[in-house]
Amino acid sequence: MKRFTMTIVLAVLLGATQFAKAQSPVITITGYISSNTTWTKDNIYLLSGFVYVNNGATLTIEPGTLIKGDKFTKGALIVSRGAKLMADGTVTEPIVFTSNGPAGFRTYGDWGGIILLGKASINQPGGEAIIEGGVDDGLGNGTYGGGLTPDDNDNSGIVRYVRIEYPGIAFTSNNEINGLTCGGIGSGTILEHIQVSYSGDDAFEFFGGTVNAKHLIAFRALDDDFDTDNGYRGKLQFLYSLRDPNVADISSSNGFESDNDATGSTNTPVTHPMFSNVTTNAFNASYKRGAHLRRNTQTSIYNSILMGYPSGLMIDGSATEGNATSGILQVRNTVLSGCTNNFEVASGSTFDIGGWFNTASFGNTTYPANADVMLTDAFNLSGPNPLPAAGSPVLTGASFADLTDSFFEVVTYRGAFGTTDWTLGWAEWNPNNANYTFINEIKNLTGIRIYPNPMSSQSTLEFNLLEAGNVNIVITDLSGRFISQVMNSQMAAGNHSVEIFNKHLSAGMYFIQMRTGNDNLMVKLHITD
Repeated sequence: MKRFTMTIVLAVLLGATQFAKAQSPVITITGYISSNTTWTKDNIYLLSGFVYVNNGATLTIEPGTLIKGDKFTKGALIVSRGAKLMADGTVTEPIVFTSNGPAGFRTYGDWGGIILLGKASINQPGGEAIIEGGVDDGLGNGTYGGGLTPDDNDNSGIVRYVRIEYPGIAFTSNNEINGLTCGGIGSGTILEHIQVSYSGDDAFEFFGGTVNAKHLIAFRALDDDFDTDNGYRGKLQFLYSLRDPNVADISSSNGFESDNDATGSTNTPVTHPMFSNVTTNAFNASYKRGAHLRRNTQTSIYNSILMGYPSGLMIDGSATEGNATSGILQVRNTVLSGCTNNFEVASGSTFDIGGWFNTASFGNTTYPANADVMLTDAFNLSGPNPLPAAGSPVLTGASFADLTDSFFEVVTYRGAFGTTDWTLGWAEWNPNNANYTFINEIKNLTGIRIYPNPMSSQSTLEFNLLEAGNVNIVITDLSGRFISQVMNSQMAAGNHSVEIFNKHLSAGMYFIQMRTGNDNLMVKLHITD
């Protein structure tokens, strides 16, 4: 019998995995939210035009809730200074913001995106500015930064286990809304486990502020993955980006892009984020750089992997070069692999970026080919496996000597992943075909667990049946095509365990589908050799 490793993930998604029963009512949201409001998972919400959460109001979104953005009215959600967004999903019930288009017809820029604005310090004159994207309403709801009395601990809420799909609509040329835009957000805000997919502009952009973030995914963005400017000084760890080889922005698409500000001034606070454990992948000449650090930024990158770019790293401009030479800008224990050119120097510059990067004490490494890094299946657009394979050089080599803040989790590996894939259960790699018509509602199936994980040839599916009934369990492909029958029999109420064997399935993605009464549960199944 051929043996496989089978990773089985429970994901109550509103798409790739469905608890499908009744069609949800659609509630159209327009204008201003001026009082505390809760959106629930038994409805679908449609953002029509710019929707503002006003100062003093809190918008709470239940786990498992689906929100769509209208393309024709440029639907977007703007959380103003002093307001809060409490979008706290779970690994089994992520909150999904997505296109209003039907399955198979969704694309870049189908709606605006999410904009969070806060009162933390920025380096713009007077300590405040109007956020890009054309969302200024003339009433101050598009303004960010704390002015002359900033609060770097400002709290704009929680965005956790959230997917943002097909955002990035252009208001005017070169004035687009990003997937997730953070303007002057303070460190009291929580950003964790967020996936931005198919953004028509940047996936994530931070304009000033001090917010920290962990477990971010930038998937198939048109422009930059992680853009920082205007005095942003947050800490970020465990970030993963994967680019589409056929799609890139004419303005140059980068993994990292960072400026102090648009003119490269010395305005303070200076842009100085600290990134650790980032994996960014590109494999097309249409892209530009793994990291483009310019205009006097002090951005620092640690324990990361930049793969497959035409240029791995560019330190651009005399001020930025000076920051690197003085040690304020750091790149440490970081890998460049499979880049056409590892380094790029601005025209007229004599800065020895290669010599600087390869300083022995910095712990950096270059590899000629992406295969040298030995990631399992990092470039698979339909279901990536970015974990390092056994023997990979990036399973070791991390250092946190320069990262003493307790925010950073000390790990041995470089890049976003060690031996655990933190994307499982909540991330989605095929949102264009996801069925977002139905709500999540399970009444008779609880306590679902599959083990061991990973498995070689056999695993156990456990569940609790609240009422006696027929239970039908089948394996299907991602399109729903029947593959094999696991069981179909009457079962009493109570706890049950069912053995699942793999005798013939090829490596790839599948579903285990469980039906009892009106409940229909689909569990994502990942099989690798």
